[in-house]
Amino acid sequence: MSFTTEERGRPNTAEYRVFFKDSAGKHISPFHDIPIYASEEENIFHAVVEVPRWTNAKIEIATKEPLNPLKQDIKKGNLRYVANVFPHKGYIWNYGAIPQASASPPQTWEDPNHQDSDTGCCGDNDPIDICDIGNKVCSRGEVIKVKVLGTLALIDEGETDWKVIVINTDDPDAAEYNDIDDVRRNKPGYLEATVDWFRRYKVPDGKPENQFAFNGDFKDRDFAIKTVKDTHEFWKALVSKKTDAGELNCTNTSITDSPFCCSAADAKATVQSTSALGAEDPAPSSVDNWFYYEK
Repeated sequence: MSFTTEERGRPNTAEYRVFFKDSAGKHISPFHDIPIYASEEENIFHAVVEVPRWTNAKIEIATKEPLNPLKQDIKKGNLRYVANVFPHKGYIWNYGAIPQASASPPQTWEDPNHQDSDTGCCGDNDPIDICDIGNKVCSRGEVIKVKVLGTLALIDEGETDWKVIVINTDDPDAAEYNDIDDVRRNKPGYLEATVDWFRRYKVPDGKPENQFAFNGDFKDRDFAIKTVKDTHEFWKALVSKKTDAGELNCTNTSITDSPFCCSAADAKATVQSTSALGAEDPAPSSVDNWFYYEK
């Protein structure tokens, strides 16, 4: 199973989008049409890379748009770039989300109406996030197969925002990583840097430090896999219209019993209704600035 992308609009502008295609060249939703499992038997999951390591543009799945392309987040009318909070440069992993989708079990989603029994907070209404700690710097929109190693529970403005630690199965060192303790042993300091990054990344925007459930401790592989599978169940209710989708767009092309399933022709028309790929706008020079402050 393979996937490709189609860029539309001008990069570094509000119109920029990245749409997805399946191996037959048909347009699909990365939120709803990419299967959650690469191998259910082995608990190997698919992940969509939104932000390659070391980059700053806050690219994310557009959950409120038809076919859910990637787009750059906008805050207060401006394109969003994550600040470089010293000593970090951009994102310190390949950052993305676990999707779903085969005609039977599909993707993952954090239900904003479900209060998590572990964190005491509701979900953030988004696909569940991943941090790929592998050696390869992935491409925007790349779909990778990952092993789940553990998870961190960020409490972001009162909402549970799980950050699942994974490694690309194609990584040459993947066999050495099977649980969160393997990350501590083989990449000393990486987990501590991850907590530091998530704690402080919004401070340059004038917001307070983020907080964490479990005192900022990482939960292990089994806990993380259960979390992913639980959010997958929330997603199934969402795409089958058994729960209110609210502003989320559930248009898909592969889940035939979903009331949101559309034809390949309609999906293609959705893509063609957007601007054609154009020249990239320059990113603001401030993207390279360091931000310093005392902890």
